[in-house]
Amino acid sequence: MVARINTVAFQGIDVVDIDVQVQMAAGMPAFTVVGLPDKAVAESGERVRAALGAMGLALPPKRITVNLAPADLLKEGSHFDLPIALGLLAAMGVVPADEVAGFVALGELALDGAVAPVAGVLPAAVHASARSLGLICPAAQGGEAAWAAGTEVLAPRSLLALINHFKGTQVLTPPDPCLVEEDARYPDLGDIKGQETAKRALEIAAAGAHNLLMIGPPGAGKSMLAQRLPGLLPPLDAAEALEVSMVHSLAGALRGGGLTRRRPFRDPHHSASVPALVGGGLRTRPGEVSLAHLGVLFLDELPEFHGIR
Repeated sequence: MVARINTVAFQGIDVVDIDVQVQMAAGMPAFTVVGLPDKAVAESGERVRAALGAMGLALPPKRITVNLAPADLLKEGSHFDLPIALGLLAAMGVVPADEVAGFVALGELALDGAVAPVAGVLPAAVHASARSLGLICPAAQGGEAAWAAGTEVLAPRSLLALINHFKGTQVLTPPDPCLVEEDARYPDLGDIKGQETAKRALEIAAAGAHNLLMIGPPGAGKSMLAQRLPGLLPPLDAAEALEVSMVHSLAGALRGGGLTRRRPFRDPHHSASVPALVGGGLRTRPGEVSLAHLGVLFLDELPEFHGIR
C-alpha cells in the first residue's frame, strides 16, 4: 500500500504541487527519503521518528520509502516534516487516508511532536483554495492561512492534536483571519522643523508614486524625511495587503501570523549583496526590492551599493 499526502514546494514566488508517497514494504528496516531532497528534508526522518516516539508510536520494522514527486524538482525546507508524518500515519492506519487526501499539509515537527511555524503558509493556502483543498498548517500561522477564502484550515499545535481530530476525539477550531496589531501612528512630517521645500517634494512624490533622489550633506535630514514617506501613503487595501503578505510569507518575515495594512519600508545597508537586494541565493527567497513591494525602498548612500556606479 502507498499512502499519498499533498504538500507544496516553492520556486521563487511560485507554488508547486508535491505528491508525498509513503510505502512500507518487507525487508531490512530502513527509512529513506527520495525525490531530490536537500539536507533539511533528508533529516526529516529523524524528526518524524522522534515526534511519533513522543506520542508512544513506533515505526514498524519495515523498509520505509518516502518519495517526493516530481522527483526531478529540488525539495527545500523543513515544511515537509508534517506531510511525511501524515503519510506514515496513513500507511499505518492511524489516520484515515481518504480524509487526509483532501488537505495540503506543511509544517515542521519538533522532537516532542509540536508543529513549528514555516515560511510560505499564506501562498500555500491560496494555492490550496484554488485546488479546492483544505490546508493543515502550524497553529501560530492559522490566522494567516484563514485569509484564503473557501479553504478549510486545520491549525494544530501538535501532531497528537491533529491525529485526535481525524479520529474524532478532538475538534480543532477553525482559526479566524488575523490582522497584525500595528502602531497606528507613522513617523510624521510634523516632527521636522523647516525643510519646507523637501517636505513639498516628498508630498508630490507620494501623490504621484514617483521615485525620489535626495542629495545633501550628512545631517541634512535625508533619512528622517525618507522614514516619513510611508505615512503619506494610503493604507493597503485588502487585495494589496494579501499581495504584500504573500511575498513576506515566502521570506518568513510575516510577523504575528497575520496580515498587515501597513506599507512596508525597507532600508537595506549599502553593504548588502546583490542576492539580498534582488532575491535569489542557494534557497531562492525574495530580496529587499520584492519586500518593499507597494511600499518604500530607501537606498541610503546609493553610490555605495554593489553594481551601482
